[in-house]
Amino acid sequence: MEQQINVIRPIASADLELLYQIAQASGPGFTSLPTNRELLAKKIAATEQALSQDITSPAGESYLFVMEQGHDGKVIGVCGIEAAVGLMEPFYHYRIGTVVHASRELGVHNTFQTLYLCNDYTGSSEVCTLFLEPDSRHSKNGSLLSKSRFLFMAQFPHRFTNKVIAEMRGVSNGAGRSPFWDGLGKHFFSMEFSEADYLTGIGNKVFIAELMPKHSIYMHLLPEPAQQVIGQVHQNTIPARRMLENEGFRYEGYVDIFDAGPTLACDLNDIRAVRDSDYTLVHIGPAQAHSVSYLISNTSLTEFRCTMVNIGPSEGQITLPAEIAHLLKVKQGDRVRVVELKAPVSESSAN
Repeated sequence: MEQQINVIRPIASADLELLYQIAQASGPGFTSLPTNRELLAKKIAATEQALSQDITSPAGESYLFVMEQGHDGKVIGVCGIEAAVGLMEPFYHYRIGTVVHASRELGVHNTFQTLYLCNDYTGSSEVCTLFLEPDSRHSKNGSLLSKSRFLFMAQFPHRFTNKVIAEMRGVSNGAGRSPFWDGLGKHFFSMEFSEADYLTGIGNKVFIAELMPKHSIYMHLLPEPAQQVIGQVHQNTIPARRMLENEGFRYEGYVDIFDAGPTLACDLNDIRAVRDSDYTLVHIGPAQAHSVSYLISNTSLTEFRCTMVNIGPSEGQITLPAEIAHLLKVKQGDRVRVVELKAPVSESSAN
């Protein structure tokens, strides 16, 4: 086990300054992490409150997790889950629809795609706030960070809804300019994309309903650069989209109202890592490394831990070196949840 071991855990108050640094590094378009210490502190507090409550059904709780290096505890990434979006404040999308203009007398039949402002995903759970520092984007760290959330959801399904969504970051350039915003939103809001993005991140969403057009928007009337990025993801988000699609998420024709990034969706029980994960017992001792990587988590709520190992379960148990057992906060005979990091080749090829 020479590879650096990283572990996922719930965020804590002591992580505030690190979270602020991550928010600064994430750049424009990363709405869920505004560079505002007070608001970030509230997000941390919301996680601590959610984990302290005995919840039987989702009611808008938030969960943030961090990835830390096992050898020194350095935080190198963050990920999150919203239990049910849109219950506390409006949750908007554009739904891509189709209208037909036809005249039998003139022999004209035209089909147009439209954007319609909607709240269709209200009440869904959302996986969000995924960011890994650039120097750590290797060794399957991104997969561990993203998919660890699914083991948490598999362990505590009553805390989430059946529909799970993921909003993908849309196209913007290095200066934070969005072609879609410049072609549409800017005309209604009279502000730059970065400002609207920040206002949304701090929870000020009333202005959206007040200023956005209430009627369908014909996509072919938008500037060509705006049309081209509808449903497309930021270059840095391509691996995250591919990863979610391999887990069962699909694009259903909904895009972000600011940058037109796609929203992916999947039923909770159809997410591959949720569906295929299972319990096994811990045996502590020398382990034989496998070529296949596995996600493994404990079953604790407040002390949730998840990591990645090249060790597989066998005959109802998994053998873990003492170091990994310590990081997972498990002991001999404890139950852990295990699933292959990636879908088996035959399954992934079928997708």
